[in-house]
Order: sequence, then structure tokens, then C-alpha cells
Amino acid sequence: MERPIDVLNLAKGKRVLVKLKKGTEISGILKALDLHLNMWLEDVEQTDDDKKIKLGTILIRGDNILFVSPADKNDE
Repeated sequence: MERPIDVLNLAKGKRVLVKLKKGTEISGILKALDLHLNMWLEDVEQTDDDKKIKLGTILIRGDNILFVSPADKNDE
């Protein structure tokens, strides 16, 4: 049985959707993560009131993350 961290490791190089505890949703290409779920994302977009804001490359601190999911390419 795979641990959640193993599943996220398999998602490296793929687009993921991240929802933060404050309600913000962002999507980007997962480049790296650690055991605290700190995540390095590239080509990041934040969805805010049906408009997309490009953020480039960001680091998300793991304790701000509510959930992470694969992003559906058809939504982009």
C-alpha cells in the first residue's frame, strides 16, 4: 500500500491542483516536495473569481495546504 507522500512523488513533473486553508486554489507543475509537504511548483496559476492569475514559480509551505489533487488537462 502506498503512502500519500509516495503518490505525490509519482506526480512530480505533472500539473496538480492545490487548495489552501484560506480557500485559494492554485495549479502548477509539481517539481519537488518534502516530508512536511512543502511544495515547489512551476508555471503556477491562481484561480480567482473565474479569472486566472499567473504566479510563475512558487514554494508552498505544507501547513497551508488543505488538499492536493491531479489537475485535469481538459480544464485548462
